Amino acid sequence: MAARKTDTLDIARRRLLLGSAGAAAAAGLGLGPRGLWAQEQISVAGIYTVPVEQQWVSRIHIAAEAAREAGQITYTFSENTSNTDYPRVMREYAESGVKLIIGEIFGVEQEAREVVLDYPETAFLLGSSFMPDPAYPNLAVFDNYIQDASYLSGIIAGAMTQTGNIGMVGGFPIPEVNRLMHAFMAGVRETRPDATFQVSFIGSWFDPPKAKETAFAMIEKGADLLYAERFGVSDAAQERGILAIGNVIDTQSDYPDTVVASAIWHFEPTLQAALTRVADGTFKADNYGVYSFMKEGGCSLAPLGTFEGKVPQEALDMVAEKEAAIKAGEFTVEINDEEPKSS
Repeated sequence: MAARKTDTLDIARRRLLLGSAGAAAAAGLGLGPRGLWAQEQISVAGIYTVPVEQQWVSRIHIAAEAAREAGQITYTFSENTSNTDYPRVMREYAESGVKLIIGEIFGVEQEAREVVLDYPETAFLLGSSFMPDPAYPNLAVFDNYIQDASYLSGIIAGAMTQTGNIGMVGGFPIPEVNRLMHAFMAGVRETRPDATFQVSFIGSWFDPPKAKETAFAMIEKGADLLYAERFGVSDAAQERGILAIGNVIDTQSDYPDTVVASAIWHFEPTLQAALTRVADGTFKADNYGVYSFMKEGGCSLAPLGTFEGKVPQEALDMVAEKEAAIKAGEFTVEINDEEPKSS
């Protein structure tokens, strides 16, 4: 994705859209350079607009907790922070002397940048739709670029659908959601070229009942497999006896007869890269999204669990082939941030 500045019109558009919506950890820690272990603990604060149990935020929280348990950092966090309150919480943590602040500013882009400029000695690593800007030298951005794993999960989905009618329920049609949906759809077409898609966004990051009702409507229209970008979708699939594909976290054990596969995000490589640079004084405006790529260990396909032996071998062979090519840099999954549409 091409780099772009954070201009006022883009920020205004996102504010209008979002409104007021608020590989295991040990493997990830192993990616950090050895020198970091000898450093003094780095103070880290997390600021989240949703509960830490929510899919996306949970991956950041888990990585931070693992680093804390390993003795690398001290860690405190605030959850369910509204967009209107977010800048204040940023200031409070910065004033307290925290060295690194992590979180997500998708709904408060410009306000967050104003805070960043007031605390040049604090490092900020924040989820954002925008690329790094040297005008904010202590703000590095990231996002869950897990399109590689999403594509692989799509290959499996295409092999498992009986009708080729697939429902997709997302939070908001913003880049970090759109790119995963497009990658998933591209994977589906590898094994089911004639597949059709129902695409809908619920306008919330955490509204399981609404996601569930949206999924029910898709099932009524013939969907026999659902892409569960939001909580609530897999519940609908389970109740109606159809299949689902998970996103960001592995919920296979919670839905053993429903969730076939999931694209998993590992935040550990992203956090470890930031901690290294905070420790050695080289932290700067940068794009940490690259650490979510599969070749960096930032994403993976979850184990099939109870669906082991139930996915066609031809699809699994293709997954293995594509995964190897992705890791070797011989195949690149397209990053398409445009809003996906229903077929």
